[in-house]
Amino acid sequence: MTTRLESESQHAGPADPGRIGPDDPRYADLAHRGFNRRFRGAPDYVRLVRSTGQVVQAVQEAVQEDLRVAVRSGGHCLEGLVADPAVRVLIDTSLMKGVSYDPERAAFAVECGTTVGEVYRELFLGWGVTLPAGESPDIGMGGHVLGGAFGFLCREHGLAADHLYAVEVVVVDEAGRARSVVATREPSDPNRELWWAHTGGGGGNFGIVTRYWFRSPDARGTDPAALLPRAPGSVLTFRVGWSWEDLDERAFARLVRNHGEWCERNGGPDAPGARLFSILFLHRRQSGTIALRGLSTAGEEAARLCDEHLAALNQAVGAPCTRQLETSSWLRFALNPFPELFRVPGAENASFKIKDAFLRRRFTDRQIQVAHHHLTRTDVDVPGGMLGLATYGGKVNTVAPDATASAQRDSILTTACNAGWMDPRDEERNLGWVRALYWELFADSGGVPAPGEVADGAFINHPDADLADPRWNTSGIPWHTLYYKGNYPRLQRVKARWDPRDVFRHPLSIRLP
Repeated sequence: MTTRLESESQHAGPADPGRIGPDDPRYADLAHRGFNRRFRGAPDYVRLVRSTGQVVQAVQEAVQEDLRVAVRSGGHCLEGLVADPAVRVLIDTSLMKGVSYDPERAAFAVECGTTVGEVYRELFLGWGVTLPAGESPDIGMGGHVLGGAFGFLCREHGLAADHLYAVEVVVVDEAGRARSVVATREPSDPNRELWWAHTGGGGGNFGIVTRYWFRSPDARGTDPAALLPRAPGSVLTFRVGWSWEDLDERAFARLVRNHGEWCERNGGPDAPGARLFSILFLHRRQSGTIALRGLSTAGEEAARLCDEHLAALNQAVGAPCTRQLETSSWLRFALNPFPELFRVPGAENASFKIKDAFLRRRFTDRQIQVAHHHLTRTDVDVPGGMLGLATYGGKVNTVAPDATASAQRDSILTTACNAGWMDPRDEERNLGWVRALYWELFADSGGVPAPGEVADGAFINHPDADLADPRWNTSGIPWHTLYYKGNYPRLQRVKARWDPRDVFRHPLSIRLP
C-alpha cells in the first residue's frame, strides 16, 4: 500500500533534474565536492536531485545506459568510494533537506541531504528532542546513519541507527527497474530485512536512501516530544592539555593506560561515567602537546564527573596539565562543537588517511610502546600525524550484535590512526607513517584489529581500503569480517534480494553471495 508520504516523494519536484556535465559552471563544485581531497572523481555528469521521484529517474537512466552510479549526501566519505574515476554518474542529494514529524508513522522524517547540524537544530527547536548522531554538524545524514552513526551522545543514548524506525530506498530489481520502497522495523513488515541492513550495513550497498524515519525503540504513544531522547539541558565541555616536554616515556604510558582503564571501568550503561564522553588526541611530539576534549550532559553532576575523569587520567602521571571548562546550551554546542577540531582553517583543502578500530580492552603495554615510538620518531616529518582514543560503549552495548547490522556491541573504545597533509608531494611519507603505526599496533593479528580479546574489527563509516589489501592485511581475516563480523552473510542475502544486478557497488561494498 502506498502512503501519502510515499506518493508525494515519488512525484514531487521537476520532471527532469537534468544532467550537469563538465561544460556546466556548476560541475566543478558538484563533481569535486568532498571532504578528502586525496580523491578526485570525474563523472560524465552529476544529477542534482530534489525528490525521491527524481532519484528513481536518475537511477533508471543510469541503469539503462549501463553507467556506473554513486550517490553523495554530505560528501564526507574518507576513502575513494564515491570520488572514484570508475563512477560515470554521480547523484547528489544535498538539496533534499527537511525534518518533519510524520503522524502516520509517529516518527520524525529526515530527508537524506539534511546535515547532522540541521537535524539537531530542527529536532531541538521543534520538539526539544535530539538524536545521538555524529560529532561534526556538517556531515550529511544520507550516508552517516547507514554505518550505525555514533557521536558525543552515543554512550548515553546509543547509535543513531538504534533509533531508526523506517527507511525509504530507491532500489533496482532483477529486470533493471528502479523504484522506491519503504522498509520499517515492524516484525510484520515483509521489507524488514532491508530496514535491518540500513542499521549498520554501510552506504552504497543496497540502493539510495532518500528518507529516514526515527523513533526510539522504547517510545510509546504519539506525542513527538516523547519519541526521541530529550535534548540535554546543558553541556559541560572540557579541554585539557599536556606538554610533550613534560612527558617522558613512562609518563606517556601511564596517561594512555589510565585513560584505557577508565574506559574499562566505565564501558557499561550503568557505569558512573556513562554520561561523559572524551577523546584523547595523542598528537605527534613535533606538535608540542597531547590534548583531551570531552563533555558531560549530566547537569549538576557534570562537574564532578569531569573532575573524577581527569583525576583518573592524571593519576601518577607526574606532569602538569592545562584545563579549561565551559558550560553551554545543547544547541550552541551541537552546531559548533570544538571548533578547533571541526572548523580548522584550510582543512577543506587537505588530504587524509584514517585507519580506525574498535577496542574491547585498553591498549596493551606493547601497543602503548608502539604508539610512543611512532609519535616520537625523528626520522620522518608528519606534522598532521595523530592517534586518537575515544570513549565508547555505554548504551551502545545494550543492543544484541544481530539486532541491528552494527555488530560491535561490547567495545569500550574506538581508536583512529590519522595523517593529514596539504601538499600532494607529502602523500607517500604520510601514508607510510600512518600505515606503519596501524600495522604495528595490530601486528599480533596480521596488521588489522581482528576480533579478539583486545580489538573487535573496524567501523564501516571510516572505510579503509587497506583492510582489503593483502599487503596491509596479512591476518587471513577478510575485510568484511572486520566490518560486519557474523552479520555479513545476512547482509549478502539482503543484497541479493534488493540489488541483484549489483548496481550499487564500490571497492568495499557487500558482495553478492
